[in-house]
Amino acid sequence: MTSSAHVRTGDTDPNPYALPHASEHQARWWEDAVVYQIYPRSFADSDGDGIGDLRGIIGRLDYLAGLGVDVLWLSPVYPSPQDDNGYDISDYQDIDPVFGTLADFDDLLAGVHARGMKLVMDLVVNHTSDEHPWFTESRSSPDSPKRDWYWWRPARPGTAPGEPGAEPTNWGSFFSGPAWTRDPAGDAYYLHLFSPKQPDLNWENPEVRQAVHAMMRWWLDRGVDGFRMDVINLVSKDPALPDGPVNGDGPYGDGSAAYICGPRIHEFLQEMHREVFAGRGGRLLTVGEMPGVTIEDARLFTDPARAELDMVFQFEHVGLDHGDGKFDVRPLRLTDLKATLGRWQRGLNSTGWNSLYWNNHDQPRVVSRFGDDSEEYRVRSATMLATVLHLHRGTPYIYQGEELGMTNAPFASLEDFRDIESVNHHTQAVATGSDPEAVLDALRAMSRDNARTPMQWDAGEHAGFTTGTPWIPVNPNHRGINAENAVLDPRSVYHHYRRLIALRHIEPAVSQGDFTMLLDDDERIYAFTRRHRSTELLVVGNFSAETLPVPVPDVPAWARADILVANYPYPSPGTSGIPEGALVVRPWEAYVLRRTVG
Repeated sequence: MTSSAHVRTGDTDPNPYALPHASEHQARWWEDAVVYQIYPRSFADSDGDGIGDLRGIIGRLDYLAGLGVDVLWLSPVYPSPQDDNGYDISDYQDIDPVFGTLADFDDLLAGVHARGMKLVMDLVVNHTSDEHPWFTESRSSPDSPKRDWYWWRPARPGTAPGEPGAEPTNWGSFFSGPAWTRDPAGDAYYLHLFSPKQPDLNWENPEVRQAVHAMMRWWLDRGVDGFRMDVINLVSKDPALPDGPVNGDGPYGDGSAAYICGPRIHEFLQEMHREVFAGRGGRLLTVGEMPGVTIEDARLFTDPARAELDMVFQFEHVGLDHGDGKFDVRPLRLTDLKATLGRWQRGLNSTGWNSLYWNNHDQPRVVSRFGDDSEEYRVRSATMLATVLHLHRGTPYIYQGEELGMTNAPFASLEDFRDIESVNHHTQAVATGSDPEAVLDALRAMSRDNARTPMQWDAGEHAGFTTGTPWIPVNPNHRGINAENAVLDPRSVYHHYRRLIALRHIEPAVSQGDFTMLLDDDERIYAFTRRHRSTELLVVGNFSAETLPVPVPDVPAWARADILVANYPYPSPGTSGIPEGALVVRPWEAYVLRRTVG
């Protein structure tokens, strides 16, 4: 590889807030945009109560604008009992006092827009809180006018309400235990695919859909720029609610065939588009989180001609290190990752659109999961992972702290965990005979709490997140890993993310180019090309701590190409002893090369 004027090594960056942006050159503006997810509870606390809030976010908007992102995705800030950290909503049209007020939200929205960014709200409409007025009314009487707003069923025929096995179906909840809870005030059961405090809405009832649409229009009229829709592909359920097959010797059946991309899901999303988004221009963004979605369904969901959603979140690649469930942790095989991501790239190449992510509020930190979070290789592996992800076709999502290379937390005991999924899993696993320490080790690796430790702003007490006692402990490595240090260090993970974001904004091949996977069978090197018109990019990432040759086609030509982004300083060909003109990757190295083709 040769040095060129296009080299961005991370060693110099005279103005960290001066990054070029692409002009408004197309209706689908989000194809060359980058989204940043904020988990408000853990982002920045302005009032010292130990919980992040809207005023805290407002105080950090210049940091986010300096990173160069285009869209902020705000995890739920609605009123909530916080059984599932806000994903159990008790009022869709207000702000929980722990986060602030509607006036604070309006100030945040104005600040986001003033900096040229957009704000997307998290929308949770598969279920509500059991404290939402809709459910309070629904459970008040079998004759309630809102009874059919939720899924109520009697006990299984031949059983008495409350006895084991009396639940209307054999479905298990995502959060452990049965997916049905008996209402103490009567003999009926209500469905909850998640916590018992998160009853599922019945979208078969048109009144439910109309109420949801009205609420969405209210937020859009207020100025928000779209929605990320939580588990939206679960809202259509087979009204028969059939039993599911039982896997192994567990007590519960898998009912997913009755509710993942159910019989009316496309109808419901098309109706939502007509009732909520049509006629508002192309400024909005709609993203569907869709566990279990197939490529074929995703193509339908995101085909612009069908007017459903702009893009989907799928989970195949973040399930590759799962065995029998997410807490049965297995080593990642790089060939599996390439096969999965490559298949999604090919499947949505001509129609549809990908969301690209490693991290979010439900995933452990990627540098600890798929990289190497040791002091020696944390920065290299974090920047390599970022490079590989951001150069795929799709819209990249950055989760707060990812741009700093934040790591999993060293949870000492079960008392350090806050996540309902993790705590419930520990209780159930230990009760059925699992070794408590082995269960804790699995939680340390995979718990959602790894993503929810406070944002690490500086080396001070509580990482600058709060002046009070944080709701969940701060990772002690914040003394070295924090935003204050990263902004000042041109070689930091933060500045590498800035360069990747800038590259997407100015190089059409990144967002629009065709994708070709290379070295499919290599277990250590991830390599692919992107081609748009006469521009071709080669992306290489080393998923190991070894120095390796890169046996891609046309090595001599690529060795003379421009270096657009790299996480090692260049020029340095031949430093490992490989002859000049060969391609090599050092431990956890990544680079992006560009050449002109005929």
